[in-house]
Amino acid sequence: MNAALLRLILAQVCVHGSMTGMRMATPLLALKEGYSAAAVGMLLALFALTQVFLSLPAGRYADRHGLKRPLIISVAAACMGAGMSAAFPIYPVMCLSALLTGGAAGTALIALQRHVGRMAHNKDDLRKVFSWLAIGPAFSNFLGPFAAGLLIDYAGGEAASETGFRAAFLLLALMPLAAWFWGRGVPELPSKDVARSDKKATAWDLVQNRGFRRLLLLNWALSSCWDVHTFVVPILGHERGLPASVIGTILGAFAIAAAVIRMLMPVITRHLAEWQVVLGAMVSACALFILYPFMPGAWSMGACSVVLGIVLGSVQPMVMSMIHQITPAERHGEALGLRMMAINGSSVLMPVLFGSLGAVVGVSALFWAVGALVGVSTRLPWLIGREDMPKGEWEQH
Repeated sequence: MNAALLRLILAQVCVHGSMTGMRMATPLLALKEGYSAAAVGMLLALFALTQVFLSLPAGRYADRHGLKRPLIISVAAACMGAGMSAAFPIYPVMCLSALLTGGAAGTALIALQRHVGRMAHNKDDLRKVFSWLAIGPAFSNFLGPFAAGLLIDYAGGEAASETGFRAAFLLLALMPLAAWFWGRGVPELPSKDVARSDKKATAWDLVQNRGFRRLLLLNWALSSCWDVHTFVVPILGHERGLPASVIGTILGAFAIAAAVIRMLMPVITRHLAEWQVVLGAMVSACALFILYPFMPGAWSMGACSVVLGIVLGSVQPMVMSMIHQITPAERHGEALGLRMMAINGSSVLMPVLFGSLGAVVGVSALFWAVGALVGVSTRLPWLIGREDMPKGEWEQH
């Protein structure tokens, strides 16, 4: 790992950590103030909703302007969003904060992913840099909520006081400034020349790319696995009579396993192609989702979560590597934006769909339905590897 990549990972942790901290703290304050579960759900949805609409424009902006302009805009939006809640910790302001910090995290992530992909010179480099970059969100998912939680409990003299929440929001407003400190020292890369015929290109042109379309479909199927696991495990654990601390530990074990496997991916990918890793992950995820509802207690559910974290954690770096090989270099940001738009659209809609279906067919059936979806999709990575990936040694031009 070189110094530039380390700086980009740290910048990602700071911006994304601000958003994850806000995503934990704002619902807690809303519940404390007596807002309904529906209002809290709406607040949480706003973090992903902004990214649905901003991802594609953010990707195009990154293609035109590189790394630093999108990053400084993201830093400013994240600081403003969290700072507003620190100054005015009321529900309408927190909704605006959710829109700003969610959009900031998505915009920064697209610019960082695009830049990291362009730093790579060959397939091995792509796999390595995206494996390292994928560690960032795993760490920020812990750092932001943990730091905010400490301040909420201890900064105000008593747990969950208004002063504690203000202190947490203030810390989360300052955290993105560190992202600019780390990112500003990374040199910009030369912009790619765009052919005249590409100037009027639309997102539909990318979707018509068969390989990219297949990547979006398999990425959507696998992101559904993340969503259903996060949504259903607490319900399944409650049905089994597990305490909240145990359910949290099961979900935490999943996150830790996903982070650990990403650190090992540079070694694994020396021996396996991207499509082979994704194919193995999809087959394994299908089997695990079929077995999960039969797990009788905490230990077996925890073991299943660890294996599932390893399986799903291995996928994102491989998908990012394939996107950079399949799509035109001058449109990498736009392709990444389309991918993020699809994932966040799923994150907004899936909990509603899961809740409705779960009430009708039961939570076990949700596991089996998603397992079947992934199983049906297992042919996609094989087709991508056989028909869509560049033949021979890919090099960044």
